[in-house]
Amino acid sequence: MTRLIVAAGGGGDAVAAAMLHVALYGEDDQAVILTYAWDRLLVDPLPGPRGADSFTGLEPLTRSVWSVPATAQPIAPAGSTLPRLAAEVLQTFALLDPHHGAEGLTRQLEEVVDHFAPRSIDLLDVGGDILAQGDEPTLKSPLADALTLAACCQVDAPIRLLIAGPGLDGEVSPDDLRPLLGTLVHTFTSKDVEAISTVLEWHPSEATAMLAATARAVRGICEVRDAGLPVLLTDEGATVHEVDLDDAVSRNNLARAIMTTTALDEAEAYSREICGFSEIDYERNKAAWLTERPLTKLDPADVLSRLDQFQTEARARGVTHTTFRRITEALKLNGSQREDLRQLIISSRPKQYAAPLWRIPTDD
Repeated sequence: MTRLIVAAGGGGDAVAAAMLHVALYGEDDQAVILTYAWDRLLVDPLPGPRGADSFTGLEPLTRSVWSVPATAQPIAPAGSTLPRLAAEVLQTFALLDPHHGAEGLTRQLEEVVDHFAPRSIDLLDVGGDILAQGDEPTLKSPLADALTLAACCQVDAPIRLLIAGPGLDGEVSPDDLRPLLGTLVHTFTSKDVEAISTVLEWHPSEATAMLAATARAVRGICEVRDAGLPVLLTDEGATVHEVDLDDAVSRNNLARAIMTTTALDEAEAYSREICGFSEIDYERNKAAWLTERPLTKLDPADVLSRLDQFQTEARARGVTHTTFRRITEALKLNGSQREDLRQLIISSRPKQYAAPLWRIPTDD
């Protein structure tokens, strides 16, 4: 029999789901990971999530759910990490399409549950923003998680909500999350990270990168995102806790509001009303800004000089580590240059690569 894991926010949650599955159940166990194709602008220049019509080579699982094999391809200009992820891990990936709102997602989940009769169903969120009330000042991406939470609580099957790396997404503080966390399910170790080690070399998720780093005993302060948000890397970052699903729904105002939505636009409108913003609006605005930015070839000497300046300033802020996304943004480079930048600075200064993070030196 197959296990089912729902990656609450897509992206890095799907990578963490693959690691969690092997850690809890072993490599010989089978699992389907349901996830969005919602990779943000570092990978996909189009704002918002992709649906099945954005891919070629998908394979039907149920009437409204498609699996994403390694041979699938996003249709340009769309981008997606899912086919490459499918090629590098053991689990089967299936596409959650939120374009028909929470009701559409509920239908997709019910079809998958009926089809596989899974041995267990886990809803996994890295960081814990699925527990956000909606008014947190650091909240950045509530919609994806709220949609999966709204759908999962309407499925007639036992679903376990798991929070990995409390606070690592920088959206809800560990102090606020700690009283909400239930049973400790697992603490990731460096051995667990081996299941996704090749993925971490290219996948852009910051939260899952920090989850893996804490499992590898990296400690300090990691600066993330374009805004340079500081995230603490502690022993707590490698943990996975269960949280009561009903308690999460009671706390998440957006999830409760969108339960009967039948379109993504409708759910997005509720996000603007309850949280004061829509993460897709942010992506739309940033995509327009990036389109206006000319793409120039990397000049190694210039890049390393600006990296030195960034590191000096980061060190003064008490930062010990950062992500390659943060460096790309801080150096004002296009997201499509992230991989070239990563290869350049790792080859130039290999001792600073604390995989999958970048270590800020204590002195120049």
